[in-house]
Amino acid sequence: MLFPHRGLKEIHTGRDFERLINFSDAVVAVAITVLVLAIVDIQPAEGEPTVWKIIADNSGQIFTFFFTFLVVGIMWLAHNRVLNQLRGFDGLTFWLNLLWLAGIAFLPWPSSMYGEEFGWGNADTLEHGGGTSVLYWGTLAFISALAFLIAWHARHTPALLEPKAREALAGSGDRGQYRGLVFAGLFMLIALVSAYSQEVASWMPFLLIPASVLMRSPSALNDLVENSDS
Repeated sequence: MLFPHRGLKEIHTGRDFERLINFSDAVVAVAITVLVLAIVDIQPAEGEPTVWKIIADNSGQIFTFFFTFLVVGIMWLAHNRVLNQLRGFDGLTFWLNLLWLAGIAFLPWPSSMYGEEFGWGNADTLEHGGGTSVLYWGTLAFISALAFLIAWHARHTPALLEPKAREALAGSGDRGQYRGLVFAGLFMLIALVSAYSQEVASWMPFLLIPASVLMRSPSALNDLVENSDS
């Protein structure tokens, strides 16, 4: 138990909550920076004439880096949006957040292996499935599922929410609340497909685009319009 003398249900606000947010942001910042280590050692082989040949030869690693960087950035944005609606955290929020951060910190490893062994456009490896692709997409599914659980717990624990957030979420049933769960399912589907057909799985991430549009919260769109008008 996190706070054995207080219990998991006590709400920790003020400085404690600020430190949790700062810690979370720091872990994400380090993890997203570590992603680049997979490509910093790429050097031109002897006799390679142009930088374009180097990029072509390492396209899997480079594309995986940019894709993962983008996904982590979007995940952080969604995570930050949830924390901004809270006035504090309880023990369950802490443990769910810690597991979410563990997934983020772990991600650079499967990302590096996935880009090197599979990636996009690598004809020699697209024919084969493997544990590396399952690990990579499974890790993304794990992170998304935890993000959903953090938001779900906050949504169903009014004492954690800021008064304005409580009013906004009261009785709200928009589909945006299931965004993390849908993405977790989609990542897991890609993981399963990649175990049998890496070629098919390599195109499935494009499904994230329509899924993102379909799961966009109407309330988030209203906030965006209101902020642009102010």
